Amino acid sequence: MAEVDSIRLTQLAKRAGCAAKQPPGYLLPLLDKLPAVTDPNVLVGSATADDAAIYRLNDDLALVLTTDFFTPIVDRPYDFGAVAAANSLSDIYAMGGKPLTALNLVGFPDQKLTVDMLGEILRGAADKAAEAGISIVGGHTIKSEEPIFGLCVVGTVHPKKVLSNATANPGDVLILTKPIGLGIITTAAKNNEDEQGAIAEALPIMASLNRSAAEVLDRFEVHALTDITGFGLLGHLRNMTVASGVTARIWADSVPVLAAARDYVRLGIAPGGTHANWRYLADWVTYDKQVSKEEQLLLCDAQTSGGLLASVPGKVADEIVRAMQKAGVETAVIIGDIQSGSGGKIHVTRG
Repeated sequence: MAEVDSIRLTQLAKRAGCAAKQPPGYLLPLLDKLPAVTDPNVLVGSATADDAAIYRLNDDLALVLTTDFFTPIVDRPYDFGAVAAANSLSDIYAMGGKPLTALNLVGFPDQKLTVDMLGEILRGAADKAAEAGISIVGGHTIKSEEPIFGLCVVGTVHPKKVLSNATANPGDVLILTKPIGLGIITTAAKNNEDEQGAIAEALPIMASLNRSAAEVLDRFEVHALTDITGFGLLGHLRNMTVASGVTARIWADSVPVLAAARDYVRLGIAPGGTHANWRYLADWVTYDKQVSKEEQLLLCDAQTSGGLLASVPGKVADEIVRAMQKAGVETAVIIGDIQSGSGGKIHVTRG
């Protein structure tokens, strides 16, 4: 596979991973202009900027529908496929569902890259899908100037067990399952500025499924759930607070952050998507004076295949964290809480 791995895929992409997605300031106003969905079987549509759609088939079964694709976030084709697949599957877990099957979505510059490279991307995705217990059963390809890959995934969930981002309650505690800073580290690697070699730490985090965390949450009372991707931690929390009609508080010192990301952001390294998130969230987030601009950017960092963010009753939060850590989700931690208020605002404190 030496020839396959000899080209750095990230050098063929202007923007990498979820940082290539349209920022919330562009996308969310557009969604507001779409016609309202009136089908009563659509339990979750685009109105709340949730992670996936839910379509009820009968009283006991609903489909979870999602698609996600992006440009290379890492250099090796196999790793690109694995990370993209894990990222796509995460949306199913974020709705309380279980993946059923998937389709490949491919844009490929066949004049720049060999067919063997595409084969490695597809193999990485297939292996990750198998780890999730499903098969990829087909897909679609187009010619493109940059490599693009992702999945369309279908899952299932009981209509009464759907977990959306619109049902967080005052008094809930917020649990995050993966560290943040992935966008900053992958940008450093893409730009040959990863002097600490931190991409080696970031890769397995991005490639890991949120399956174990979701299986733990399935055993407990959970009020709301989302996953952390292109809008960053605060961006996805903002969607939760707005949809739920509540406010939130984040304890900056409690949020797990990859150490290299702290170092790199101080050097001015951060993807454009992270800066776009920070600008958009200025109307929604207030920070204690002690929270530096660099820390604010970390909390807004555009993640690729980040963790789950769960809003759970305070009485079970510690038990959930212990159960997650026992299940191998060692970075699961409480990072804040939900408070009353209808403005969707978030306050970041030092504590």
